[in-house]
Amino acid sequence: MTDTADRRDAGGTAGPGAGLRPVLRGGVVNMAGAVVGAGLNLLLIVAITRAFSQETAGLLFSATSVFLIAAVVANLGAPDGLVYFIARMRVFGRPGGVPRLLRLAMGPAVCAACVLAGALLVFAEPMAGALGSGEAAAYLRLLAVFLPFAVLTDSALAAARAHHDMAGTVLVDRVGRPLAQLGLVAGIAVTGSAGLLALAWAGPYLPAAALAWFWLGRILRGARPGAGPGHGPGAGADRGDQAREDPAPAGGAGAPGAAGAEPVAAREFWTFALPRALGGLAQMGVQRGGVVLVALLSGLAGAAVFTAATRVMVVGQFGTQAVLFAAQPRFAEQVATGDHEGIRSLYRAGTAWLLCVTGPLYLSVLVFAPEVMRLFGPGYAEGATALVVVCAGQLLGSVLGMGDLILTMTGRTGLNLLNNMLSLAANVAVCVALVPWAGATGAAVALVAAVLVRKALPLWQLRSQVVLHPFGRPVAAAALSAVLWFGALPLLADAVAGGGFAAAAAALTAGVLGHAATVWSLRGLLGLRPRG
Repeated sequence: MTDTADRRDAGGTAGPGAGLRPVLRGGVVNMAGAVVGAGLNLLLIVAITRAFSQETAGLLFSATSVFLIAAVVANLGAPDGLVYFIARMRVFGRPGGVPRLLRLAMGPAVCAACVLAGALLVFAEPMAGALGSGEAAAYLRLLAVFLPFAVLTDSALAAARAHHDMAGTVLVDRVGRPLAQLGLVAGIAVTGSAGLLALAWAGPYLPAAALAWFWLGRILRGARPGAGPGHGPGAGADRGDQAREDPAPAGGAGAPGAAGAEPVAAREFWTFALPRALGGLAQMGVQRGGVVLVALLSGLAGAAVFTAATRVMVVGQFGTQAVLFAAQPRFAEQVATGDHEGIRSLYRAGTAWLLCVTGPLYLSVLVFAPEVMRLFGPGYAEGATALVVVCAGQLLGSVLGMGDLILTMTGRTGLNLLNNMLSLAANVAVCVALVPWAGATGAAVALVAAVLVRKALPLWQLRSQVVLHPFGRPVAAAALSAVLWFGALPLLADAVAGGGFAAAAAALTAGVLGHAATVWSLRGLLGLRPRG
């Protein structure tokens, strides 16, 4: 492809299929990291559940859930704001304003992280009492020290992704940090010093923050005015000179900074970011709040079982984020240029990609749920029903696609906030109703209800701007391939061979090969062979 075509590929002016190329590039890098990161995170959970008691594992999972929720609060929506406004700066040829935007975003976020870290230190004892374990106070205090580093890491990697650089996220957050956590937890498991588990889990955030900002600095130096396209590790498909050669219209209606001509004001940035922060808090409350609620309503052992049962969801989220992180800046650019057909094309293709990636995982785990739960050790088999519920819900969520991301990139963060708050409310209400008598399974039902609320509402809310729906040939082809190779084939093998590890391994191996061949043969239909 010529240089001009590459620039049009980034700018979204050459047709609906052209914009898929930079997303595919970033998605491939993210997917490689997602596979490794998912494996490392699963190994980390298995190491904890097998090396320590259910109470100790539940305590760590509950404390780290509090940490992750606090990190989302402290971020103040800065990562999403950075992606949104940096992408717009680049599409309008103003990359020189990025350092100022970083200062604008990071000052309040770091201050908020320090305040929340102090609050965790002060209120560690009362929170430990609520969790029913005196050891929780030590865990929470150790985690609090590393909260600012988690915030710094998230923002630096978000700014890198806005430059279409996915390698930093993969190397630092998907591979490096979980690998360090796994190594430290394994060392502690050998010594038996359970009191240091929180330090082993949170400690890697410090070097991760340093590496993330170093990586971003290299990108910014390569993207400075005069560096020219193609320089720097983060130089992606779209460049600053794109706006000169392919001028774009002003952004979509209702989006902040639509004109793209002036530096981003603090009020404009935080008007976008803060509602997104609350939305992110609600999402994290759904993902991690269930662990805390189960600990409060059903005990630490129940929290350990629920965490193990939902690990497949987290593994699947790595694959989902591989697509979302690559698509996020592209959606922001398409909204900025008013490319509604490009948005529809990327939405359909992205939904098909999500099913190609996550469908095999969720279907395989659904079929072999009892065997999967036995990986975590004795006492975790009771979580098989919860695991089936989670997998079924996540499959439905994948079919509904990325409407919530598109809603955010249109600047309608108020609606996104409403959706996420309704999702959190559904999760809490169902948890309170079901967890006391159904335990982990009740929390799994609550999680699925929350996911469906968050995924379905944006498709209805976007109807007046751009009509989106998940129904079409690409999504149908991806779904049928996953169901055939990872649903029907394993069930048939189990019925014929009478179960057993050998039959399951053979069926999964055949499924991987068959699904890969099917996806390859349908790559044109699935949008995996876009034309520029």
